[in-house]
Parts: sequence; structure tokens; C-alpha cells
Amino acid sequence: MGIIAKATQSSHNATMNFPAFQPSLGWKITFAYLAVAVLTLGVSLFTFEKLQWVETRILAGETIAELFDNSMELRRFERNYFLHGQEADYRENDRYTARLRDQLDRRDADFTLLGVQAPIVALRGRLDQYGRLMAQYAGANAREQDRLEPEIRAAGKDIVAIAEGMVSSERQLVRSSLTSFRTVLVFSIVGVALLMIAIGQALSRQVVKPLKQLESSVDAVSAGRLDKLALPTRDREIVAIVSAFNHMLKELDLRQRHLLRAEKLASLGTMLSGVAHELNNPLSNIWTSNQLLLEELGEADIEDQRQLLLRIDEQGERARNIVRSLLDFSRDSQFRREPVALRELVEQTVRFIRGEIAADAAVVLDVPADLVVPADRQRLQQALLNLVRNGLEVSQEVSIRARGPLPADGDPDIADGVPVVEIAVADQGPGIPVDVLPRIFDPFFTTKDVGKGMGLGLFIVHQIVAEHDGAIAVDSEPGRGTVFRIRLPVAGG
Repeated sequence: MGIIAKATQSSHNATMNFPAFQPSLGWKITFAYLAVAVLTLGVSLFTFEKLQWVETRILAGETIAELFDNSMELRRFERNYFLHGQEADYRENDRYTARLRDQLDRRDADFTLLGVQAPIVALRGRLDQYGRLMAQYAGANAREQDRLEPEIRAAGKDIVAIAEGMVSSERQLVRSSLTSFRTVLVFSIVGVALLMIAIGQALSRQVVKPLKQLESSVDAVSAGRLDKLALPTRDREIVAIVSAFNHMLKELDLRQRHLLRAEKLASLGTMLSGVAHELNNPLSNIWTSNQLLLEELGEADIEDQRQLLLRIDEQGERARNIVRSLLDFSRDSQFRREPVALRELVEQTVRFIRGEIAADAAVVLDVPADLVVPADRQRLQQALLNLVRNGLEVSQEVSIRARGPLPADGDPDIADGVPVVEIAVADQGPGIPVDVLPRIFDPFFTTKDVGKGMGLGLFIVHQIVAEHDGAIAVDSEPGRGTVFRIRLPVAGG
């Protein structure tokens, strides 16, 4: 059972130049709403205008229908007058003739709108002829009336035919107008829908896409990367958020460095006993050789004196190397990757904590002497130191094994084809509970008693591995110990 945590540490600068005119998300959203509102208003006005146009023609068509009805009444009273010869029928016929003339004079605009000027001219001519014939018929004798009757009937028939033709034309015009309006309305709706989709897509690109990019960058940060967020857009709100977030990342990085320094000082404090023990041997040898040299000064053989001086020089060099290693570990420096002899580094790390190792405890090394890894010596030593100390707190035996180069195929956190060196630090302790395992790399998380740890050791190990573009995994089962595996890329760093 295990978890794998991976984070990479790289840096790039996101320049944030504030232009004189800086758009904002609010302005873009407002503009999109205004565009939709204007579009909707335009289509509504256009539809209203077309409806008025159709309504005007329908109202004008009512004039044609009324004209046709009057012409039919005209013919009805004409037939009654011819059949019964009553004066009342003639007067009604004359009244409808006058009404038709009045309609033709008063509704000229409607006829023009409907495009029936030519039939109106013909109708007016036949109506005038019809009125004259009816007047002649009313004052003529029987023989003259017989002669005029066919002409009157023909003129009346023409009047009805012309009115009926105008009614048919008017209905056809209204029908075509409604068809045209329906077509225009459908195209308008489709056009509005397409334009709204286009506006939505543009709004998505201008608003949603930068937010998605920002979300992806924040997710990368939450996964352990401390890169500065790139500026996906120049919108005022996004610029403000990115600036604030990058400032927070800068402060976080600064505080992590302070935490690393604090943890390093704590490690130095606990290492002093081991370093003192390590220094005691060469200093004791120097003191002993010096005493012998003083006692036999001028009496001993020159070769014996030279051997004593060589021993003093050798032990002084040994003491100097111990002090230099301690100074190198404690010194603050920028991250610098260089070839590191892994076995020599591990042995030196164990010497640092020799004073912390109980008499019945042991650190077992299985590291090839020729294994070299590109790394920052000081930081890698800090990571190994934390892991070994954690193991010695819960186990009497800690083993450090290394092997490589190995293919990284199958490791989701390291590019395929990049060889790696794997360093495994294992203990025989009680293991890590399952519910605790996912949180062990969180800062300030600890299962130790109050005052026995700040919960930064494994967090710092994770950060150091991330700086090396590597991966760290932990395998642990309750009662069966814990193994931390560090995989560092040999090439491509």
C-alpha cells in the first residue's frame, strides 16, 4: 500500500504590464448582454414592423371585400328592378352605385397599397357606364328598356367580375405576405440563435477559457508546483487575481526557505553530539602523536618523528574534512545540481548522526561505490538525514539501498525513457496507519507527541525531491515497516 507524491520546481517570470486601457470580465459580460439585448430588440422591432405591414394589407383587403359586397348588392337590386319594376329597387340600386363611387374615391390609398390601380380604373369606367345606362333605363319606354337591359346586365357583370378579381388578388397578396413574413421570421429566429451562439462562444473564449487556464494553474500549484502563474488574459480581474496569487507564492516560497533553515538548525543541534564524537577520534590521535613527539624531541629517530608528523597531518586533514562537511551542510546556498558520489554522501550523513544511534541500533548501507547522481549535495543530504532519523526513532535497524541507472518507464511522474537512480530508506518499525498515509507529506502534520517535532521533516524531503524533478513514494503496512523510495533522474535535469 503506498502513495506517490510528485512536484517539480521550476521558475518563469510572468510579466504583468498594465496597459492604458485594461478590459475586464465585467465589461465583456456586460457587452455580451448588451449585444444580445440589442439583437433581440432589433428582431422584435423588425417583427413588429412586418406585422404592421401585413396588418395594413389585411385592412386594405377589407375595402376590396366591401367593394365586392356592394357590387353584389348592386346586381341584386338590379335584378329585382328588372323583374318587378319597383321604384324602390331602382333607388337602392342607385344608392349602391353612389356608394361604390364613394369607395373608389375615398380608398385610393388602399388600392395603391394593394397594387390594383389598373382594375380600379376599369371598374370606375364600367361603373360610370352602368350608372348612365340605369338612368336611361329608368326614363325609357318598354322597347328602349328591352334594348338597354342586356347592356346593363353586361356592365353589371363586368363590375362584379372586376371586384371579384380584386378580391382574389388581395387574398393572394395577403397569403404571399404571410408566407414572406413566416419565412423572414424563421430566418430571423435562426439568425438570432446563431448570433447568440457566436456571442456565447466568444464570451466563453474571453471569459471561461482564461478562468479554466487559471484553474489549471492553481491545480498545478496545489499539486506541489510553485511556479508563478502565467497571465492568461489582460482582464483587470484576472490580472489582480494572478498578481495576488503570485505574491502569495513568493511569500510561500520565502517561508518554506525559512522552514527549511529552521529544520536544518534543528538537525544541526541534534548532530552536534555525533560530530563531536567524530571529531574526538582525530583530535585524540593528534594529541597523542603530539605528546609522543614532545617527549622524544631531539632523541627519537628522525624517521619516527616524520611518521608522527605524518599522523598528525593525516588526522588534522580528517578533522578538517569533518568540519568542512558540517559547514557545507549548514551553509545557505542556491540550488545547484552537480555530480554527487552517492555512497560517500550516505556515509557522511550516517557519521553526522552517529551520536543519535543507540548502541543496539544499526544503519545498513547497500550503495554501489561507483554510483553517481546529479543533485544538490546539501539538499539531498538534508533529505536523507531526515529519513534516516525518522527511521531510527521507530526502529533499531535502518537500511539505505541504492541502485541504478534504471528505466523510468511506468513511473507517472518522470518522463518515459529518462533513467533514474532509486534510493530506498527502510525501517522495521510499526508502519504508518492507512488513514495517516495520504497526509504524511503535508506541512506541520505529525503523529509525534507535542514538543517532539514540527511536522516538517517529510514535507521538506518532498520539496527537495521536487526540486530535483524526481518522485518520492512510500510503501507501508502496519506492523511490517516502512520504505521510502526516492527516484532521481540521471539525465535531462
